[in-house]
Amino acid sequence: MLVPPDGREAAAARLRSAVTSHRSCAPVRDLLGTADIEAAYAVASANIAERITAGRRRIGRKIGLTSPVVQRQLGVDRPDFGTLLDDMLVPAGTPAEHSGLFRPRAEAEVAFVLGRDLDDESVDPRQAVAYALAAIEIVDSRITDWDITIVDTIADNASSALFALGSERVPLDGLDLPGVQMELELNGVTASTGTGEACLGDPLNALAWLAATARDIGEPLRAGEIVLSGALGPMVDVGPGDRLTARLTGLGVVDVQFTGINGGTLGDD
Repeated sequence: MLVPPDGREAAAARLRSAVTSHRSCAPVRDLLGTADIEAAYAVASANIAERITAGRRRIGRKIGLTSPVVQRQLGVDRPDFGTLLDDMLVPAGTPAEHSGLFRPRAEAEVAFVLGRDLDDESVDPRQAVAYALAAIEIVDSRITDWDITIVDTIADNASSALFALGSERVPLDGLDLPGVQMELELNGVTASTGTGEACLGDPLNALAWLAATARDIGEPLRAGEIVLSGALGPMVDVGPGDRLTARLTGLGVVDVQFTGINGGTLGDD
């Protein structure tokens, strides 16, 4: 059964209100049902369009739910995708603001930067990648206690929040993406491990899935866009003042330091 426009509008408004009030909300599946994926993406697109109208800029996409471990953590059974905006990127050396988040979790991932459009199915995704980088994505849910189905997380822009990129730009030639070994440290202690194979067998498989899906909805991937390909291991809960360090073999290191409860970072006076 198709969700009427007023149901989509109500779902979008509920999620926007959670952000503006900084009070988490009920799931939106009561408005969208549990099976209408198209309606869920329409809700996400509507809220992204509002942010772009307000001055934000789209800089890429993120693929979510590519790891079986993460799918089990969230109780879903398929990938999804969201939009990356310029205010979601945490610049190197800049602390990530924790106070604006709800219940953030971190994932270590492979990021791709595209050197050409992926608007035609004849284009090999590997040939479209300019380079790869290590990445940390901070996922978050505006929905209380992460009580989500696939419809809820898609409508919530694939539970996107923030992301950080490493500084080492690595061409794909000779890079064994399925064999990438990932270690994610929380405050100096290993909190998650995994491999590139955990991401749909190969992070490039995730990119190919996204490229086809984006073409199908009329918003193909473009040169210059950043693509976060999905988690290589379990998510890690993060709190105020926490420091994350991800190491990916062949791709280098990426760090994120969160602000503390009072807005400062560890070590501040």
